[in-house]
Amino acid sequence: MKKISIIFSFVLMLTSSAEKAAAQFYFYDNNFYDNPVLFELGGSIAAMNCLTDVGGNKGIGKKFVKDLNFGKTHVAGSIYLSAMYKYMYVVRLEATFGKVSADDKVLEKVKETTPRYDRNLNFSSKITDIMLGVEVHPLFIINSKKDDWTPPSFSPYLFGGVGYFSFNPQTKLNGRTVDLQPLSTEGQGFSEYPDRKPYKLNQINLPFGVGVKYELGPYLNFRAEFIYRKINTDYLDDVSTRYIDPTVYYNYFTGAKLTNALLLNDRQYEINPTHTSQPNAIRGYPTSDDSYFTFNIKVGYIFGREKR
Repeated sequence: MKKISIIFSFVLMLTSSAEKAAAQFYFYDNNFYDNPVLFELGGSIAAMNCLTDVGGNKGIGKKFVKDLNFGKTHVAGSIYLSAMYKYMYVVRLEATFGKVSADDKVLEKVKETTPRYDRNLNFSSKITDIMLGVEVHPLFIINSKKDDWTPPSFSPYLFGGVGYFSFNPQTKLNGRTVDLQPLSTEGQGFSEYPDRKPYKLNQINLPFGVGVKYELGPYLNFRAEFIYRKINTDYLDDVSTRYIDPTVYYNYFTGAKLTNALLLNDRQYEINPTHTSQPNAIRGYPTSDDSYFTFNIKVGYIFGREKR
């Protein structure tokens, strides 16, 4: 929270300084003048989904959105504060709160996905995402030098920035919610698997996307945008590489933690009671990292215009 407070304070300081330095630069309408810097405070409702090793779409497994399961889309929301310079560039600080999940069971009765269905893994995770980014509005940049150009009410834009997010993959076991990261389901942190390091639940991401802004009036903006988060981990779903020898758990865990690890690192026994774990068999595919993304509908209140 300290980091978030520092970021918000920094942005507020910048916008406050810009507001003091601003001078009226053009006529907005019969009732308002525009300043070079305008500000916007708003919120959004969003649809959040993810692409991971778990679950997916029907078939043998495809790349990118072709393997997206729309049934696992969750509602998310955000709040944001932005500063806009002459409609061309927008600096935006935004906090997004949502959830992602996936389940191999969605592939039941699809013959081509038998290996993924039989794996029988699932996860869900709450997401908290803080990002600082820049919107670039090409229409206003291209036409900024034209005296006879009438700015439209809408503006498509590109977005890019840097973010910091938290996640915590969990699953259900006999009606109980269990955190997966502490169980080292793929031997993370064990000396027997030195190449598998424990993954952090707070990490940097790189958000980028596209959107369109529409001015509803002098005080309100409407936006629709798609933001994709590139993350530097394959463990959003706690699945990445190969199964381990389950007897290794006895060297590290005891009690309930040992029981949970033995039952959750390989859940194929729930579908096939005769199944025997095979160390080094494929559990996930580490060749590409996971990702998550949102489609947002935003409404923002504009301030900084001056009445005539």
